[in-house]
Amino acid sequence: MKKFILPIVALLFGFSVVAVYQYKNNDLLVKVIYFVKNLPESISGKPINSIDNASLNNFFKKYPHLDKFQLEVTALYKKRNYKSIWYNDGELIKFANELYSKSEQIENEGLKFDLAYKDKMDAIFNDASAAKISQTEKELLLSSLYIYYAKKVFYGIDTDEIHQTGWFLPRKELSYKNLLDSLLAEPELLDKNEKILIGQYYKLRAALQKYRQIEKNNDWEFIETESQMKKYGPGDNAKTISQIRHRLFVLGDLPQDSKNNLYDEELKAGILNFKTRNGYKPDYLIGSQHINRMNQSIEKYIQLISINMERCRWISPKLEKANEFIVINIPSFQLFYIKNGENVLSSRVFVGINTMETVIFSSTISSIVFSPYWNVPQSILENEIKPAMEKDPDYLTKHDLEWNKKSLRQRPGPKNALGVVKFVFPNTYSIYLHDTPYKLNFNFEFPRFSHGCINMQKAKELAYKILENNPQWPIEKINEAMNSGVETVYLLKKPIPIHIGYFTSWANDEGKINFYFDIYTKDDLLSEFLFNDTLNLAETTPVKRLSN
Repeated sequence: MKKFILPIVALLFGFSVVAVYQYKNNDLLVKVIYFVKNLPESISGKPINSIDNASLNNFFKKYPHLDKFQLEVTALYKKRNYKSIWYNDGELIKFANELYSKSEQIENEGLKFDLAYKDKMDAIFNDASAAKISQTEKELLLSSLYIYYAKKVFYGIDTDEIHQTGWFLPRKELSYKNLLDSLLAEPELLDKNEKILIGQYYKLRAALQKYRQIEKNNDWEFIETESQMKKYGPGDNAKTISQIRHRLFVLGDLPQDSKNNLYDEELKAGILNFKTRNGYKPDYLIGSQHINRMNQSIEKYIQLISINMERCRWISPKLEKANEFIVINIPSFQLFYIKNGENVLSSRVFVGINTMETVIFSSTISSIVFSPYWNVPQSILENEIKPAMEKDPDYLTKHDLEWNKKSLRQRPGPKNALGVVKFVFPNTYSIYLHDTPYKLNFNFEFPRFSHGCINMQKAKELAYKILENNPQWPIEKINEAMNSGVETVYLLKKPIPIHIGYFTSWANDEGKINFYFDIYTKDDLLSEFLFNDTLNLAETTPVKRLSN
């Protein structure tokens, strides 16, 4: 074989020199040298020992739709001194097969496979056609596949696209080089890697498999309603009730389907499960809005889960491993205070809406203010208070408002829009977390909306919890400071991280999947980035506004 190859090499080299001299084309020289260097590989089928920059450049010229991965692929080989990653003694390593298998099942990660040259990727693992691709090409196709899969599954869409969705939480960092090292050492991390993805991702992935199975079962009949019936309640009897019962059984809200048309005790439990999981007030009445939610297509449920798996990719697992933090989920109107891995306090919240949406970002709570003044924002002063003053000259007195130089503020007390306590975290959006005097509004199915700040139902309880191990602040002193009418500021010795997020589906520790209304209509844009389409969810949440 060597006797056969050497004359050909000499002939081609001579041809290359003549060609270069004639056309003075440097690019041609690179191509000829690349061909000559890889000729033994093409003829003998022996694996390459190393990759060089010329090999990389020529590969990405031949496969232009992969050139977006060139920087990352080059970095992989630079770290490994340009040695082969995917071959050992002429054979594909086991991890190459595992990577290919996972990419074939990428729908399990809530994604679509959209990498170019899939036929070439397939050929690597098909003995009948693999011979048509050089070893160098196989090597670099696999490296491109790795970067593609790692970015799609472990990192997510580009940061500028994330910001377009209004998400400004800190994004995790990911080294494709270090990730590859860990995957080569522990290939099982390709399936589950909680050092890279938060635990919620895998809970949602399990829920996704359940809903895909429902889709495969083709058991999703449209629920028909009787035109004269506005709401269904316990004791009612109708065909619609049996259809609702079956839907709840399919969704797992009922353990069995008795096919009974009667709204009985068993169905009551299923309705409570469904309403709790979907952000409704937990009662037994079934209205058109609830049936519309049940009639949402299974495909949209699947996309909702996939969209929120994508949001999980942006978050560092270090966040959920912190000893203490507060997290707020805007669509669910919920706040959770986590200490030492346990949820020590949950509370409902109001958030902003429309042009005064609550921003999705992170900060740290640096101080607690008892009996706070409310410094009225200029926009509220101009658009709401001044018009009210024109109608009622005593408006300021009635609402405990006073001028403080050129600005307006509300004095501490029972009418104060911030309630008796607020929690300050530095940000450029003028957003803070605070109590509210409008406690009765939390009894509605959907909380009222604020001007952007976060109004909390259990603000007092949060202050108690934060200060519970502080001997200088017993409950009696906290209560006194809250009701003194004198603003008191306490600087926390250890600031508490606070993360304001946006998830329209969330799986709890028991694996139950919750769905919430997309109140800021952010899912559609994210769906476009992921799937080049939109969800087109028709149902929206009623909008009602508070003074702050």
